[in-house]
Amino acid sequence: MRAMTTILAVKSPDQAAAAGNGFDAVVLVGHAPATVAVPALKPHLRAAAAVDAQLARTVNLLPAPGVAGGRLVVAPTGPLGRDHDDVRGYAEAAAAGLRRARDAGATKVLLLVQTPPRGERYATAGRTAALGAAGALWEPLEAREALGAKATEPVGRIGVAVLGGTFDDADAAWVEATEAGLRLARDLAGTDPERMAPPKFAAYVQAAFRGLPVKVTVVKDTRVLAKEYPLLMAVARASLGVPRHRPCVVRLEYAPKGRIDRTLLFAGKGLTYDTGGADLKTDGHMAGMSRDKGGAAAVAGLFLAAAKLRLRGTRLFAELGVVRNSIGSDAFVSDEILRSHAGCRVRIGNTDAEGRLVLADLLSHLRLAAAREDAPRLFTVATLTGHAGRAVGPYNIALDNGPARSLGIAASLAAHGDRIGDPFEVSRLRREDFAFVQPRSKADDVLSCNNAPSSATARGHQFPMAFLCLASGLDRHGNDSAVPLPFTHVDIGGSGCEGGDWQHGRPTGRPIAAMLSALFGDGA
Repeated sequence: MRAMTTILAVKSPDQAAAAGNGFDAVVLVGHAPATVAVPALKPHLRAAAAVDAQLARTVNLLPAPGVAGGRLVVAPTGPLGRDHDDVRGYAEAAAAGLRRARDAGATKVLLLVQTPPRGERYATAGRTAALGAAGALWEPLEAREALGAKATEPVGRIGVAVLGGTFDDADAAWVEATEAGLRLARDLAGTDPERMAPPKFAAYVQAAFRGLPVKVTVVKDTRVLAKEYPLLMAVARASLGVPRHRPCVVRLEYAPKGRIDRTLLFAGKGLTYDTGGADLKTDGHMAGMSRDKGGAAAVAGLFLAAAKLRLRGTRLFAELGVVRNSIGSDAFVSDEILRSHAGCRVRIGNTDAEGRLVLADLLSHLRLAAAREDAPRLFTVATLTGHAGRAVGPYNIALDNGPARSLGIAASLAAHGDRIGDPFEVSRLRREDFAFVQPRSKADDVLSCNNAPSSATARGHQFPMAFLCLASGLDRHGNDSAVPLPFTHVDIGGSGCEGGDWQHGRPTGRPIAAMLSALFGDGA
């Protein structure tokens, strides 16, 4: 298959925009397109503005002799100066503009970003626009495999320039690597549950990292999994009779050369299909549950971007729990008491709260590994709750434990997310969350969940983190302990699919861009 779209930094936008310079369309993104003074574009923009009062409000394709390819697409951002405006306007405009250019037949597009307003809010407008443009061209893996990559994704090159600003080779490399990670995440999260069943998910990850400095290990021996990941295996129990549905744990390790200053450890929820188990999803709520692997997909994409950029100074380690929550005669059920990898006795409150069980065992392994590392940081990334989308809409959510809050990790994710157009809301872990999952008898140590949907439960996205801390043993590593371990939980239940449409919405690959920026800065 053809490789993803190449991103190029354009040194001379005035020259590149003119006909005969290697591009076959120009997409202009900006808040006041009629004022752009690029020589090849200027007469066409002024003529269009004279007859169309909507030029700065809607996407337009203008026949443009003398412009590259004879095509000029005007993609307005809308207003940028109001208090509630943000850099996502650039991504959305660029996405709409690139799709229009593609549909017109363009394959080599010049993306021009009008000079952004001054200030920190739009400092990354070029990168954000380029990410939006490249991401808009992604089509599902099933389509590419059935119809061919060239037919489904014809645009092979995007040249990018920020008028009156900077978009250099380092920016282009960052965007191309980040988009590679986003594409991997979209493929893993968005592909149907048979094409991306657990063994195939693992194989796709292995293929993605071939030739890159990331060690990929797949643990699939069910005897090993039963011993080391007992909660995960309870979730998988009803799937074991179908070989192609059997679970695995995918381990990723990126250890760059040179001095290592810190270690980041990630657990990713990879439910390739979630029927709800014995607490079966009904009334059509099962549709879209092949996307419940978005957390594991995002972690894999983050590692791919970091490896492509050859980021230094930080070791990355991840465990992805890839499992199917099936229904059958051997399905685990509510009221069972299971012992986690950390030795915590877990009473099952609802089998449709399976993701936190998978994460708890992964997190327990990471807890042990983190205690041996210098400056460790732990993360879970998951499409964990419907409450996340109900509470904050299309935003990522970050929650810190005490040590992570002392370091400002969730706040940093929010700040960098705002800059790159991948925003976070910061939530808080409270004492009520621990009280909610407290044991009701001496038979168990923690309750996994109540028996109502998270979206109908007060603090429905917060209390699962309390469960994770208790079931994984991380509650023993707070600020009051001898070995405090910073842990940040990221819930993408509201941001993993566009429009909150889990059946038909495009998978977003979030929060890769924000995490890459927050954890590694803006360098390529």
